[in-house]
Order: sequence, then C-alpha cells, then structure tokens
Amino acid sequence: MTERLFLRLDGDPSHGPETTVPADTLSAFQVGKQLGAHVSQILLYRETFVGDAEVAERVLPDGAVRLVIHLGDSTLAGLAGERQGSVALGAATAPVLLRWRRSSMHSVSVALRPGAASALLGVPAGELQGRAVPLDALWGGAFAELRERMAGQRDDQARIALLRAALEQRLVRSTRPANPCAAQAAMLMAESAGRLRPRDVAQAFGMGERRLQQIFRAEVGMSPKAWSRLARLHACLRVLRGAPVAPPWAALAADGGFYDQAHLANEFRALCGLSPNEFLQRGASLSSKT
Repeated sequence: MTERLFLRLDGDPSHGPETTVPADTLSAFQVGKQLGAHVSQILLYRETFVGDAEVAERVLPDGAVRLVIHLGDSTLAGLAGERQGSVALGAATAPVLLRWRRSSMHSVSVALRPGAASALLGVPAGELQGRAVPLDALWGGAFAELRERMAGQRDDQARIALLRAALEQRLVRSTRPANPCAAQAAMLMAESAGRLRPRDVAQAFGMGERRLQQIFRAEVGMSPKAWSRLARLHACLRVLRGAPVAPPWAALAADGGFYDQAHLANEFRALCGLSPNEFLQRGASLSSKT
C-alpha cells in the first residue's frame, strides 16, 4: 500500500495544499464572493489508479470542517476504519488516514471556515468533532438530488457552479447564521501562530475565557487551546517546507513557541502521526502544489 501526504499549510486558500498526489489530479476552484465568508477552499480530485493497488492518504489536521462529495461509485475507509460515501468530516486534532481502493476516483472537497458549519450543514461543528457524518443524513433527499445533478453535468466547471449555487441557497435559507466571533477569534489566534493565549483573545472580544471556550467547542469543533496547537504546528510546517535542509531542531522549537525540542517532537507525533524527521522525509517527495 502506498501512503501519500496531504496538508494545507496555513489555511489560506490562495496557497492551496501541498501533497504527494500527482499534480494533474487536483483542481482548485474559485469560492465566489457570496461563499467567501463561509468557505475557504473548493478542490476537485480526479485520478485513475493502475491495477487494484490500495492508496492511503494521510491528511494532517488544520481545524477545518470539510465536505467530501464523491461523484463516482467509489467509497473510502477513514475514521475508525469504516467505509464512507459522501460525508462531512468534523474538525480534528489528529491525522486522518484515508484508504482508497478503486480503479478511479472523482470527488470534491469543500473546506469550511470556522463557525460556518451551522449555517451550511444545519448543525454546529461541535456535533461533528472527530466524526464522518453522511451528507444525506444532514441534508436529506436534497443531497442525493444535488449529487445526481452534479454527476450529470457536462464538465467539472459546471459541477462546481452547481455546488456553489446549492451552498449559496443553503445560506439564504439557513436559520442558523455563522458565528462571526468564532471566525474572528480563530483568525486572530492563527495569525499569532498560536502564541496568543486564549485569555488574551477572550479579552480582545470583551468576553470571559470560559465563554470563548464554549463558542470554540460549539462553532469551531475544538477548544481554543487545541486550535492554538494547530496554529503553532502549521507555522512550524511552513518553516520546514521553506528550508532547503533540516534546521537545528532546538532553535526551531524556541522560535516556534515550543517549550523545548522534546515538546516539538511530541506535538508532531500527536498532531501529524509522524516525527519531525519522518515529516521531512515525506515532505521532500512532495510532487505538486495546487
């Protein structure tokens, strides 16, 4: 079984993902003005496998809730090893290992911004945490109709246009608007690379730390502390991906806000499922950037 690495370095959709998936299999699409405050990225993945080989994809956590819509007849094995069709993947602080075993794959991934799950899915992110929930369970018959219409379109541009229109309609009809405080607080913590304490973030928004924790758990799907850990990790990953050789780990740990080198190594294993050196070895083989 071949294992590939997939990550989005900083949550900025203009930078896109870095991945060992072949370059011509991923296409990024414009989110559009109406969805921009709720959706950070739309990717379409199409690949044909040789023979009946199994491919595993290690998706590193970035705190986003994602919709994964399969347009073909393939399924995946992911959380807890179960087989899944089109799903909403909840935010997580651990890597997800997806296993594909089909002759071809055709799917769309939509990454939601913090606080947007309630408006687009009808349930807060906290109810999806660490879970893969079938989209037809969240949207009912409307999802089956949307998927059928997308599969029947003449090309991928038309499929994504149909998906955007459906998401825009859900926003118009939603009775659970996105929580702007969750998005703004998450952005503030990400921009500080996890250095800003939750207490300081709460004060910046004129609320208590306990209230911030409640908002994060409900609307982001994790605690402010967990979000900070991911922000610090991704800041470190950006440094590693930009370095021609392995940097001094002790200096990287100090510059990145870790207690020491051991803390950095433990965070890599907990959040990536890889040691820093293993990540570098995988990262050295990254073959595309969409």
